[in-house]
Amino acid sequence: QVQLVDSGGGLVQSGGSLRLSCEASGSIFRIIGMGWYRQAPGKQRELVGRIGSGGRTQFGDSVKGRFTMSRDIAKNTLSLQMTSLKPEDTAVYYCNADISDGSGHVFNYWGQGTQVTVSS
Repeated sequence: QVQLVDSGGGLVQSGGSLRLSCEASGSIFRIIGMGWYRQAPGKQRELVGRIGSGGRTQFGDSVKGRFTMSRDIAKNTLSLQMTSLKPEDTAVYYCNADISDGSGHVFNYWGQGTQVTVSS
C-alpha cells in the first residue's frame, strides 16, 4: 500500500508565495516520477510540473518562471515552491507519482489534494 500526502495549501494574496509538500510512504521500491497537477472549479486537471526518473523537469506553460520543484529521493518527498501567485492559480493541487513495486509493475498514485486560493 502506498500513500501520497500533500500539504501546504492556503490563502495568499496576489503576488505572494506558497510552498506545497508531498510525501510518499508505504511499499515503495522506486519512484519513477513525481509531479503536481491542479484542478480549478469547472476546469480539467492540468499539469503544474513534473520530475522524471532522470531528473528531467517539465512545467505547465502558465507557471513557467514562477514555480520551481525540488525532490528529495531519500525521503520520497517533492516540494513545489510557488511565487508571484495570481488569482488564476487558485485550484486544488494534487501530488502524483509513478511508483514501482519492484516486481516490474508501475502504479500511479494521487494525493488527497490541497487547496490554494489566491486573492486579488
